[in-house]
Amino acid sequence: MGEVILECKKLNKKFGKKQVLKDVSFSLEAGDILGFIGPNGAGKTTTIKLILGLQSINSGTVSINGFDIKKDYVKAIERVGAIVENPDMYMYLTGRENLKMIARQYKGISKSRIEEVIKISGLGKRIDDKVSKYSLGMRQRLGIAAAILHNPNVLVLDEPTNGLDPEGIKELRDLLVKLAKEKHLGILISSHNLAELDNFCTKVCMIQNGVIIESGDIKRLK
Repeated sequence: MGEVILECKKLNKKFGKKQVLKDVSFSLEAGDILGFIGPNGAGKTTTIKLILGLQSINSGTVSINGFDIKKDYVKAIERVGAIVENPDMYMYLTGRENLKMIARQYKGISKSRIEEVIKISGLGKRIDDKVSKYSLGMRQRLGIAAAILHNPNVLVLDEPTNGLDPEGIKELRDLLVKLAKEKHLGILISSHNLAELDNFCTKVCMIQNGVIIESGDIKRLK
């Protein structure tokens, strides 16, 4: 058992009279890649927005690195990197220029750290090309490079394989496995397609109609 770095307990969320999440509970350990699987409209993005403090929680708790997202938001979110929907990038700038701009939002990110995330992302040969010339898969990897600039230990990705071709999915998979193994990141990755994730996630959590229907070690579930 690794260290639990993200824990959701009995999360409930309503929009008007419609209950979209019902007692959603799961945890993420350091070094694990947790596939958060469910059909479109199952509640994946809503759960992720509650985890990141982007929507209010009706009841239940989210704890990140021991800090409650409602009671101590700044401390809870401090070591979290995330991409919700598509990474926001300036298309007319190069990959490197985008990373430099994002680095300015944080304290103390060195030039060597920027070079390190460029190397990790595998974009070295194309980092000085304009982002408008990148494939969707390259943009996703640049987004992940931006999300890990500040050395988070939790990485949250909402449907990052959407629209990617098989090569793009493979490159993304290789990058995430590397981050989990070498940097000991805990990664939460949502998708509506288990087949795209089942060969690199270590654990899986399945959600349907706002309810967790199955969770655990992926080998056991398969």
